[in-house]
Amino acid sequence: MSEDINQDQVTPTEEPIESKKEVQKDFEGLLGSTRKFLKELLDIRTNTDQEATKEAIIADIPFKGHTSWILICSIFIASVGLNANSTAVVIGAMLISPLMGPILGLGMSLAINDIDTLRRSLKNLAVMVVLSVLTAYLFFAIFPLQEESSELLARTKPDIRDVLIAFFGGLALVIARAKKGTIASVIFGVAIATALMPPLCTVGFGLAIGNWTYAGGAMLLFGINTIFIALATFLVLKLLRFPMVRYANSKRRRLIARLVSLTALAVMIPSGYIFWGVLQEFKFKSDANSFIEENIMPYKFIKDGRFLKDLSVLNYNRDEASTIELIFMGNESIPDGVIATWEANMRNYDDLDNCGLKIIQGSQNEQGSQLKYVEELYQTQKNEILGKDEKIRLLESELKRLNKLNAKQIPFQDISAEAQTNYENLEYLAFSNAIRTDFKKLDTVSVFEAKWKRNAKRVDVVKDAKKLHRWLKVRLKDSTILLTEIIQD
Repeated sequence: MSEDINQDQVTPTEEPIESKKEVQKDFEGLLGSTRKFLKELLDIRTNTDQEATKEAIIADIPFKGHTSWILICSIFIASVGLNANSTAVVIGAMLISPLMGPILGLGMSLAINDIDTLRRSLKNLAVMVVLSVLTAYLFFAIFPLQEESSELLARTKPDIRDVLIAFFGGLALVIARAKKGTIASVIFGVAIATALMPPLCTVGFGLAIGNWTYAGGAMLLFGINTIFIALATFLVLKLLRFPMVRYANSKRRRLIARLVSLTALAVMIPSGYIFWGVLQEFKFKSDANSFIEENIMPYKFIKDGRFLKDLSVLNYNRDEASTIELIFMGNESIPDGVIATWEANMRNYDDLDNCGLKIIQGSQNEQGSQLKYVEELYQTQKNEILGKDEKIRLLESELKRLNKLNAKQIPFQDISAEAQTNYENLEYLAFSNAIRTDFKKLDTVSVFEAKWKRNAKRVDVVKDAKKLHRWLKVRLKDSTILLTEIIQD
């Protein structure tokens, strides 16, 4: 009986132990299978041809003879495409452009400690930049049409997306280069994505029209592409364990290693600085847009106020306080209490803590000042709105409205002084704008009210009133002006 009891006590404890071992064994098998699958899926070392990759990159570095003429022709085609605002033409020019060679050579030479390839890459990169910018400059300087198209202006202000495109485009390109055989479609796709040529064409355009801001922004974009493509090449070749170049002289080997390391550091420090800067600007603009969507857009106007969201200006400043400039038009002012609430709510956003809020209100300015401001705003923000039909229509409608209101402005002080001089029976003159409708459309008309002296004869009053009405129409060049008479008590 006791033996049966002991067996009943032992059996339940042994079965869970066996079950745990089986589960653990199955789990380890699953992990092993997953690891094997991921290695086969993502490992690129086994199918890499190091010698062929190195030879192909080195062969694409020089710019001479046929390569130089191909570059010149592709720059001309890209310049025409940018000038005509044609994306298809720009893409076609990028497909035949041989711009990638020196940049890949720069990244490879840093990865394998090859000082000779580094020297050749830097020299040919400089030749490539000078030749490209000079070609684009000559085209835009000679060509009679110099319109600032949206394709051109899109290359004057880089942001974080350009950094990511350059880096991952460079990764795709060098991985495709390293594979045994050629993946032409991938190489062509990367050539389009990284878009090295349009920024250089835009530099030439900026120099041709004397706009250093355009030229500087486009050159920064080209620098971002160059640095991050070279950085991606460096990292991939290090991952693939490309062999380092050996030098017989140990002293020379150490010297070259130091020089290459310093060059790599000189490349990586600006890349980190640029990435941090564009990341901070991206975070600021993201928070600013969220602030506008959550706080400004829901505000309800009582009368005819209007918030021009598309004309809002987000000024990011890396060294000083950034600002958000909001534009309001119409005859309604934003209460000070509402503005104070907006400023308080702005502090709830991490990247807007030290940001300034600037409110431009049309109701606080003369109509002429509003018109002037909108025109200036259009000029300064042209690179943001050009090519965007909806924003252009918004500006045109706002300018039309302000032009119409500006045309209705009456120099009342001068008019009243002249009327008093010409009509001795006139006691006083009043003026106001009125809205009139024929039940089909609304129109704004100018209405004058005349009060005549009590002792004036009725015949003279009627005669003077007719003359005053005709004179006002001629004087103000407005046939819609109305004149009413204030009846004496």
